[in-house]
Amino acid sequence: MPDVLARARACIDCCDPEDKLRQTHATWRALQAGELAVDAEALPPPPIGDPGRPLRPRLVAPRALPQRGLGTPEGRVALVHAVAHIEFNAINLAWDAVYRFRGMPAAYYTDWARVADDEARHFALLAGRLCELGHAYGDFDAHNGLWDMAQKTAHSDVARMALVPRVLEARGLDVTPGMIERLKTAGDMDTVAILEVILREEVAHVHCGSHWFRWCCARDGLEPRATFRKLLSDYMRGGPKGPFNLSARRAAGFDEDELSDLQASTQAPVNGDRYCR
Repeated sequence: MPDVLARARACIDCCDPEDKLRQTHATWRALQAGELAVDAEALPPPPIGDPGRPLRPRLVAPRALPQRGLGTPEGRVALVHAVAHIEFNAINLAWDAVYRFRGMPAAYYTDWARVADDEARHFALLAGRLCELGHAYGDFDAHNGLWDMAQKTAHSDVARMALVPRVLEARGLDVTPGMIERLKTAGDMDTVAILEVILREEVAHVHCGSHWFRWCCARDGLEPRATFRKLLSDYMRGGPKGPFNLSARRAAGFDEDELSDLQASTQAPVNGDRYCR
């Protein structure tokens, strides 16, 4: 029976966005149909490198990205492109969670393959919206922050589950409602409809990270709250910035102690025009 780990790696390595979407959807369907197995004796993977991606967008430092307000057509297009880039990276991150970490329960691989399929659908929605607005994915510069964190956490499933879904992806839960309201004010209801779908489904993705973070902590004899605080200190200089969407984070598996810790450590409001989890 074909191996889901090999199929995950093929999805990661694919450079063409449309082909990456096709392979992602096909792999998820095959896994659902029971046509893929997980090699329980697979050797550890090689050190993480760059995923497959098109030549554009050009990747720059986050600080090099221009600030664009949502009150202009150019700013709204740039926002759609920024979120599309996040979702493209999220496909690779979900497949890397499948490929990178061996010896996990079967449900772990199913969960992250499902997330990859969702992220591919999100990217397709946003790429279609860019086309409607006269642009294409790659027309604007972008940054590589999500994949940088994947590289930093490649050695530890505990760190990966804590810091990618529960920090970087969870930021989307915090800032997306504000963007939706501003886009409604601007009359861009087509983009609003897409962001509402993404926001609703990203709650489940972050919850998936919360579940497997706690599972990894239990396996390793770690106390989750203290472990999460330490990882934030080690990797994120203390933690994400607020304000936080507390109701969405609760639905995504954050408990009250964790939310209190986040609120106590917050540094400054998030600028919704710089949506770059």
